[in-house]
Formats: sequence, C-alpha cells, structure tokens
Amino acid sequence: MSSIELTASQKRILTALVNLHSETEGAIKGEEIATEVDRNPGTIRNQMQSLKALQLVEGVPGPKGGYKPTATAFNTLDVQTLDEAAEVPLFHNDEPVENTNVEQISLSNIHHPDLCRAEIHIQGSVTDFHADDVMRVGPTPLANLIIEGQLDNKDETSNILSLKIQSMHTSADDSNQ
Repeated sequence: MSSIELTASQKRILTALVNLHSETEGAIKGEEIATEVDRNPGTIRNQMQSLKALQLVEGVPGPKGGYKPTATAFNTLDVQTLDEAAEVPLFHNDEPVENTNVEQISLSNIHHPDLCRAEIHIQGSVTDFHADDVMRVGPTPLANLIIEGQLDNKDETSNILSLKIQSMHTSADDSNQ
C-alpha cells in the first residue's frame, strides 16, 4: 500500500472516483462524484486540486472531460486492477448487484459463531446498502464458498460491508441435497 496519507473526505472522494471510473472507463464529472458522496460540487473541485497535487487524479479538459484516477490512486487505495477479475456474485435482498466486484472477504471470530462477521471489500458503490439488508456473497472461485447474512455496518470510505453471518457453506453442499 502507498504511503500517501489521505483525510477521510479525500479517501471517500477518491474511492467514489475509482468506482465510477471502473463502471465507465471514462472521465467522471465532479457533479457525479458530488452526488455519489453527498457533497457540494464546489467541495469536490477543491478536493480534486489537492488530489491532483498528490498525483492521484488527472483532469481531462473539454465538454466530455472530468477526472480520472491515476495508477497511484489505485495503489493508494490498495485496489487491484485486473484485466479479467474473477466474478464473485453479490446479492442484495435476493437481487444480483450489478457493476460491483467482491475484492476480498475477511472473517472474524470464527471460533465464536454468534460473533462471527464477514467483511466484504467491494469495488463499487455501497451507498444503496442499509443496516439489516439481506446479503449473499458467492460462490467464490476456488472454494465455492457462499456467505449469507444481514448487513451490520458499512464503511463508505473503504467500501466495506460488514455482515452478521447467518450461514456459510460451499456450493458443493447444495448439489448433495
């Protein structure tokens, strides 16, 4: 991970830019970022100046212009860019979530099932997720792991969903039933 220290606001804005850019591959207008992070477009313009100075963002002039994240931005946020990322399905209230990729699943307190949580790191917006929403992740590429639970918390700055796990099994288990 990079040694560039960002404020929470800068990190949230940069994360929103990276997420929006990954959907379109084009320049992202400040107004789109402002909508995503629920901030004033003027605030976004001011923050973009500091992010440009840190070489995390480049400005694209013209009517189709806006902002693009640099490779340094992806490194700073510890986001991996893959030509062909493995698909890990994410379901929100039994509906597939589009334009989102699960990057990492971290499990905590697996020795205590009542306290076990799954942290789901995603590329994509987490703004439409709310506490107690029903979530399902998987199957994962190698282990065919499927995690089902309720959303306990979300971190919009780091794009992390924290789930109270209700069940964990492999998709191979489904074929035996």
